[in-house]
Amino acid sequence: MHELSLAENVMRIIEDEAITQQFRRVRSVTLEIGKLAAVEPEAMRFAFDAVTRDTLAAGARLELIETPGQGSCADCAATVAMDEVLMLCPQCGSGRVRVIGGDRMRVLELEGE
Repeated sequence: MHELSLAENVMRIIEDEAITQQFRRVRSVTLEIGKLAAVEPEAMRFAFDAVTRDTLAAGARLELIETPGQGSCADCAATVAMDEVLMLCPQCGSGRVRVIGGDRMRVLELEGE
């Protein structure tokens, strides 16, 4: 479950930002997760709860915002919606569609006090 290592990385970001913003406690964390990022939302929630236990983010609300996958066809230059990394272009049938969006995860917002 790579979500555990992702949650640990999120926790490092939270700790760094808490120092910068002088938070005593983090109330909520918003993550933007791309449809093609290979992150299972429920596994991420479980890992986040485990990693934040006994930290300044313990009990913080985790909001997940999923962004759509997006690709570009090398043959017809169409920009297409993607639900999976490997797919045929719905415009021309080419297998040369490359991912151009929705394949990342990032901390979008932190709310602290």
